[in-house]
Amino acid sequence: MNDIKLEYDDPVFPISTAAKLLNVSIHTLRMYEKEGLIVSFKKNSNRRLFSKSDLERIECIRRTINELKISINGIKTIYSLIPCWNILKCKKDNRKECQAFMGHSRPCWSYKQVNNINNNHSCRDCIIYNKYSDCEKIKELFKSISK
Repeated sequence: MNDIKLEYDDPVFPISTAAKLLNVSIHTLRMYEKEGLIVSFKKNSNRRLFSKSDLERIECIRRTINELKISINGIKTIYSLIPCWNILKCKKDNRKECQAFMGHSRPCWSYKQVNNINNNHSCRDCIIYNKYSDCEKIKELFKSISK
């Protein structure tokens, strides 16, 4: 049993376990998902599972709300400012039709992707969603942009 190795992104925690580990309600986790802040893994039975990475993202969200007093809409705006089009090297022609490039109210992974690099991927597989799962990585990205 001690030989079981969990990968950082393996979705193994049911929503009830994730809620207990994070000391939040199941309703809170569902609300974060509805707002596009998190993307849970869903089995064919629609049962939600979370990974260590998801738990870190949720802890970052909770700290941002509780310590920095930033609202859910504020967090969505911060996520929407991540320049996914630059990170993914999207073509300029695609940017004209890209809701993530044109808008600033939702994270890029929450839009239905059409005619771009993430066209055939689920939100959970989004490079941006996975790469910027914790507060420090987002902060480092913004620092690097300002140089």
